Amino acid sequence: DEAQDIGVPELRFLAALGGDRPNALFFAGDLGQRIFRQPFSWKALGVDVRGRSTTLRVNYRTSHQIRRQADRLLPSEIADVDGNTESRKGTVSVFNGQEPMIQVFETEKEEALAVGEWIKELLAEGFQPSEIGIIVRSDAQLSRAEEAVNAAGLKSVRLTGRIMDQEDSIAISTMHLAKGLEFRAVAVMACDDEVIPLQERIETVADTGDLEEVYNTERHLLYVACTRARDRLLITALDPSSEFLDDLKAT
Repeated sequence: DEAQDIGVPELRFLAALGGDRPNALFFAGDLGQRIFRQPFSWKALGVDVRGRSTTLRVNYRTSHQIRRQADRLLPSEIADVDGNTESRKGTVSVFNGQEPMIQVFETEKEEALAVGEWIKELLAEGFQPSEIGIIVRSDAQLSRAEEAVNAAGLKSVRLTGRIMDQEDSIAISTMHLAKGLEFRAVAVMACDDEVIPLQERIETVADTGDLEEVYNTERHLLYVACTRARDRLLITALDPSSEFLDDLKAT
């Protein structure tokens, strides 16, 4: 699983295990969620999936409304280094929900108070604190998530990569650590300009190809964060907000 983030050493190892047997390996992955690895050729390492892949088109994790909006961050078709393409068209979710919300604020305090009120409304509807997650781009924005939870009068717990079960706390996490998780409701906070895409990464780019890869990975990060939500999604930012929010708002 999560085959899109397999690295070169891991794939070499798996290819050796499979040997020459044609059906020894089975991979499941989503190119739209590749956030850890630079793309490379699987075929060159002895794993050729061309003409042998199938796209799964039924989404059981997120509502139609959340999936539809998150998909706006990605092209309708994504290709890997070997030319395998993955179409985003024709995907369906098995349930409906509310439309995601996007809110842009002038100050961090206003953002925290608004997210705090959103949390209170969820609790009033019957959501449990453990069913709510707040996700930010990097460690530098975690304090903003904590302020939002404080504004709701609740406790927060930072996810560290270990399994944590605290029923009375709201989980806060960076986008990388949120990979593979699921919450009934998610607030993706601090989607500011220069936060996502992260300006520090852009400034290290040496050529146009690398810049495109940075932008793709940053888009994938926001996509991963948004699709951690099952029923409710709130996206917040300070003005000026991330250019990616323009894509999310597009109709």
